[in-house]
Amino acid sequence: MKQQTTTKDLVFVALFAALTVIGTSIRIPMPAAIGNPFVHLGNSVLLLAVLLIGYKKGALAGGLGFAIFDILNGFALEAPYFLLEAFVVGGVASLVLHRITSQKTTSTQILIVALFASLAKLIMTFLKGIVMVMLTGVSLYPALLASSSSLFATVINCLTTIIVVTIAYRPLKKIMERFTLQKSL
Repeated sequence: MKQQTTTKDLVFVALFAALTVIGTSIRIPMPAAIGNPFVHLGNSVLLLAVLLIGYKKGALAGGLGFAIFDILNGFALEAPYFLLEAFVVGGVASLVLHRITSQKTTSTQILIVALFASLAKLIMTFLKGIVMVMLTGVSLYPALLASSSSLFATVINCLTTIIVVTIAYRPLKKIMERFTLQKSL
């Protein structure tokens, strides 16, 4: 049976997309050999969206938020990559969540999900860096070194995501449950 998309679904996707844009816009630039990395809260919003509204809607919201941010800030060529990355990182988070949870999701389980999602983010960023450098004609070994040297901002983003999501998930989950249990007027 095909699931209907409701107005509430669209509102949540739009809300989390907007929050992703805002979270990514609050940024601290970092030095790097490749690109213009910066520390931001967009990854935290993506992961919270996946955990709170589900994989497909959450990854779509985060991916759209990252794409909108990229288009508005001069990174339009990277928008498709970040849309893809949102689905990969969200997929890892969703898979881990479903593997380790039973009835009630604990803070420890959310921490584990955030760790795996962060690992997926690190791998995706590392591979993207290698490809981007190799596209300029550089061989594999220098591309590996350049990509590795640019991971510091991603590591900081991942640590921030782990902390923010682990702390914010439970209160936001309660708010979402209250909101979705209310009857329409």
